[in-house]
Amino acid sequence: MASLLYVCVRPELGAADAEHASFRRALGVDVVDRLDLLQTPLEIARVRGYDGVVVGGSPYNVSDTQKSAEQLRVEADLRTLADAAIDAEVAVFFTCFSIGVVTRMLGGEVVTDTPEPASATVIDVTEAGAADPVFGPSGPALTVFTAHKESAESTPPGAVLLATNEVCPVQAYRVGTHLYAAQFHPEPTPRDFADRMTFYRTTGYFDPEEFDAVQQQVLAASVTEGAALLRRFAQTFA
Repeated sequence: MASLLYVCVRPELGAADAEHASFRRALGVDVVDRLDLLQTPLEIARVRGYDGVVVGGSPYNVSDTQKSAEQLRVEADLRTLADAAIDAEVAVFFTCFSIGVVTRMLGGEVVTDTPEPASATVIDVTEAGAADPVFGPSGPALTVFTAHKESAESTPPGAVLLATNEVCPVQAYRVGTHLYAAQFHPEPTPRDFADRMTFYRTTGYFDPEEFDAVQQQVLAASVTEGAALLRRFAQTFA
């Protein structure tokens, strides 16, 4: 059985607990250890002992003009984790906010002109993605959940684009063999994502006046391939 770690970067405890459960279910294993970077600084030596690491989402943005000391420390820890993945010391699947951290670290630009509201979105797998062991079996396109205010302007130096769409050109990329980064959320079921929305009702990911309608659209979506990506990630590095 793979030894897996969920890295939490959410300040909202309820949302973090639910996300942890979502990752465990999506990865298809009984146990996924947890490291909450808002409470415990990263010790990279301990992380190297895991077969795979998944990094959850966050309301933080790397483009924020004002950052707390906590956010700055979290971003520094994520860069350390990315360095270890680039060096193939540990396999890491970054999602949401953390793809912005990795993009800037690689010398890429993070912009705010390609946001996506809380919704199910179709993304296209690139030619390189089709040859990738994690993304390739998904076929030419897959439906995933997105909700973000910022994204990479283009594929950063040293990265290979795996998935894209018209609204947000950089949906996922790989660096080397052990670092995966996705703008979207691969782990939630429709019910998981609909419940998560309640924690972020007034934070700008959707019109709060349209909450019920957006939530119903989320619940009606058919989204399964994100979990399959995570299972293949775990199997690849187990």
